[in-house]
Amino acid sequence: MFSNNNNSNKYEGVIKRYWEYLPVSEKTPIVTLYEGNTPLIEAKSLQQKFLPHSNIKIYLKCEGFNPTGSFKDRGMTLAISKAKEENAEAVICASTGNTAASAAAYAARAGLKCVVLVPSRAIALGKLSQALIHGSRVIAIEGNFDVALELVREIVSRYPITLVNSINPYRIEGQKTASFEIIDALGRVPDYQFMPVGNAGNITAYWKGYKEYVSRNKQLGEKKLPRMMGFQAAGAAPIVLGHPVENPETVATAIRIGKPASWEKAVAARDESGGVIDTVTDDEILEAYYLLASLEGIFVEPASAASVAGLIKYVRAGYFAEVSERGDRVDIVCILTGHGLKDPDIAISTAEKIYKIKHVPPRIEEIRKYI
Repeated sequence: MFSNNNNSNKYEGVIKRYWEYLPVSEKTPIVTLYEGNTPLIEAKSLQQKFLPHSNIKIYLKCEGFNPTGSFKDRGMTLAISKAKEENAEAVICASTGNTAASAAAYAARAGLKCVVLVPSRAIALGKLSQALIHGSRVIAIEGNFDVALELVREIVSRYPITLVNSINPYRIEGQKTASFEIIDALGRVPDYQFMPVGNAGNITAYWKGYKEYVSRNKQLGEKKLPRMMGFQAAGAAPIVLGHPVENPETVATAIRIGKPASWEKAVAARDESGGVIDTVTDDEILEAYYLLASLEGIFVEPASAASVAGLIKYVRAGYFAEVSERGDRVDIVCILTGHGLKDPDIAISTAEKIYKIKHVPPRIEEIRKYI
């Protein structure tokens, strides 16, 4: 590991592991569920299917292995710890699900009250159940995530309650630790990073992390930073379109956002890195969703699959043809932001279209017909 903290321990959560890179002090009460240290898995089957006989390696950063099943825990441990340090009594967020689950869990751990605003009838059951069981006060509002976020902004301007959406800078600081882990695992900076883009805080955080880690660890050399390749769902692509989307629609509920809070910073990450922010269709997302599960054994929520959908789209378009011929080592990292159990209804409906569930009498000779 490149961290200069000799006392860092990957089993102590991201704050202790990357202490010197974060805005914390001895006065900060660390609220942790031992987030981070998520696996970086080489996607050998995807490589064989889409980039055979190539010098390119595909890696999957599996953030669904975090305590509440998504990348949100990295930022939430820091946001809640700082809220505790500042003597907050309650926190609030708007959410399509993952932020709600994470905020509720970490607030419970810290002994803080938690209020969550969610879009009515537009949140996956797995995520809603987490927020409820952790004891947060969940309020469903008519309207989408963007409406909920505007309401939350107004509430914190009037009342003494701490906002823990990604516009809270501590969230970005915690989330940047994922880029540290990628470099630690590879021993170098990846060449490309593919990732979903919703509210755009995560692409902002990764880019910030890469720049900081490279600048402070000279043993990494002068290697170029990765190209940040972000992907929005085609029905919720305000950055690509260049204007807010009033009624965003996509099967990938976690990125069903029409007015990203970190819009400008995401564009800066794209431009500074020489990358892209592009779209993928719901069909492309679901194809990647299924391939991750059936080829790699990794179950993600649909929004996570936008990263792999983007990679497949660009491979098919010939984007990597010249890169493959050069012969140099090329590392591509796809960020998988959340676990598939967050949205089980999509998994069942997708699988049933491919593998119909067979109903047979309880007799071995009947069962044998379908084996």
